[in-house]
Amino acid sequence: MDQRDTTPRADDEPAVAGATDSAADGAVEEITEPAAGGDAEDSTIETARRVVRRVVETLRGTTVDVGDYEPDTHGPLVELDDPGDLEVIERYWVDAPFSYVTIGYDHEANEHRYRPVEPRLRDDEAVLLETLFEDVRDPLLYRAEDGDDVESLLRETVREYLERYGAAVDTTTFYRLFYYLYRDFRGYGRLAPIMHDPHVEDVSCDGYELPIFVYHDEYTDIETDVSFEADALDRFVVGLAQHSGRHISIGDPMVETTLPDGSRAELALGEEVTPRGSAFTIRKYADEPFTPIDLLEYGTFGVEQLAYLWLAIEHNKSLIFAGGTASGKTTSMNAVSMFVPPRSKVVTIEDTRELQLSHDNWLSAITRERVHEGTDVTMYDLLRSALRHRPEYIVVGEVRGEEAMTLFQAMNTGHTTYSTMHADSVQTAINRLESEPINVPRSMVQSLDILSVQTLTRAGDGRVRRNKVLAEIEGVDQRTGELDYSTAYRWDSESDSFRSANSRVLSEIRDERGWSQTELLTELENRKQFLEYLRENGISDYRRFTAMVNEYYSDTASVLERIGVESRLEAEDGADEGYGDENRTGGEDGLADESIPAADSDAADSSGGPDVPRDR
Repeated sequence: MDQRDTTPRADDEPAVAGATDSAADGAVEEITEPAAGGDAEDSTIETARRVVRRVVETLRGTTVDVGDYEPDTHGPLVELDDPGDLEVIERYWVDAPFSYVTIGYDHEANEHRYRPVEPRLRDDEAVLLETLFEDVRDPLLYRAEDGDDVESLLRETVREYLERYGAAVDTTTFYRLFYYLYRDFRGYGRLAPIMHDPHVEDVSCDGYELPIFVYHDEYTDIETDVSFEADALDRFVVGLAQHSGRHISIGDPMVETTLPDGSRAELALGEEVTPRGSAFTIRKYADEPFTPIDLLEYGTFGVEQLAYLWLAIEHNKSLIFAGGTASGKTTSMNAVSMFVPPRSKVVTIEDTRELQLSHDNWLSAITRERVHEGTDVTMYDLLRSALRHRPEYIVVGEVRGEEAMTLFQAMNTGHTTYSTMHADSVQTAINRLESEPINVPRSMVQSLDILSVQTLTRAGDGRVRRNKVLAEIEGVDQRTGELDYSTAYRWDSESDSFRSANSRVLSEIRDERGWSQTELLTELENRKQFLEYLRENGISDYRRFTAMVNEYYSDTASVLERIGVESRLEAEDGADEGYGDENRTGGEDGLADESIPAADSDAADSSGGPDVPRDR
């Protein structure tokens, strides 16, 4: 990477200008007088406040006329950071032109470091910001209503109060002040740059004055230089709970909740249950859900596997995704749910909202814990209610307890169901389903058609997510009483490829449709080439992807003709049951490859800040 350090232009204009000479002279005399006892730092801050108040009184009635920020005219809002002993690996914007991230490498500790960089305030700007914090928050909360453009409302409110103060500020000062007010009003405070970073999946804090850790999609677990003092962390945790409509206190110190942006949060307050102090973990919510094309690009699945799953979903085969923590279970389930036929009724049931479907006939249901009055609404309650909505597809975020019995009862009565669970192998998943606290009878487990096991593992220098096995449940062996299953696809870690075997599910689909083996293979091949076409043309946005799949359902022949796919393969009837020996995934390092493109040069130029290109 080109590790250029472009020094930003100096910004020497004062934040508050236009005072009369006498007021300015008095301010200089006051701020240069030595403190008469007491703490020198506190005295200096208090003196600065008095200076600002004096200038404000002098300038009362000033009009603040601040236009749009123009980087070429007004200069940068954020300076290039000093990496110190770190080797700069890369810099990239997360909220241009206000904040960027520096990824550095600490050679002494042999670890990467994550450093968010925000605008630096001068002393006079910091004092003015503190005054605005006290004055703006309550009126803004009162004036803001659902659907309002909070950013525009805040900008106008700040301008009004600056005029009331009589503070004639320059454009860069105005936008620095606006940035800090906006980031705190939205609830993430000093965590804002991290939450804006699309490459960060998880954010965790383990206690007072301990560094925040993030899970980065390229550098995995990485330490940041952000931390919270005790009081600040307590306030932050309470604020997260309040922003999500929940209550947390020393008497009730643990809360699981969904934040306003859809991210999942686990919160702990005080030192009762977490001795190192208040703690939180945030699983960030992706604004744009992954599609099957994204899974192909990451190498999580091969194209033949996705064509197989598409056929299975279209023909109402039930499916569970199993795997360890952060193995991509929910992401994969959400992605393949985009293969559901467009007019089918879909009901999703979750503890915290993660699923996002571009589907018109979709009912989303979320559990609710009783706060002050009323009753809990559990996943079991929602699942029973969902059956009365006559869904064709039921998607449950995760099965953990009694709701699993209802889920499998729905499966046994002809409803197509999808869910996730924690298990690292097919046998472990079956054992969990049959054991406490889930306790699904073996005779009911056999109604499950496909079990997908995913893993988060290492490949080369990075971590990758792979579908380890696609297994098919074949039923109970009458001789042994054990549940039989076979493997349709298995990941070969040595070659980073997927190997296939005969499939009972595909044979069932062939027989249900009255297809010959040639027609079955043709259907698979058509879907493979369709998915490859979308991949080659970069159609991974979930709206465009869903629209293309819907078009495929409505007029398959026209779609295949348009993308240049023959509608039938030249294969002989009665071909072997097998349908391919090997399906190579994407690049050698799969998920470790960067899938999010760098900001283009125009975007970087418009930021007005330091040169922080994303070169990978």
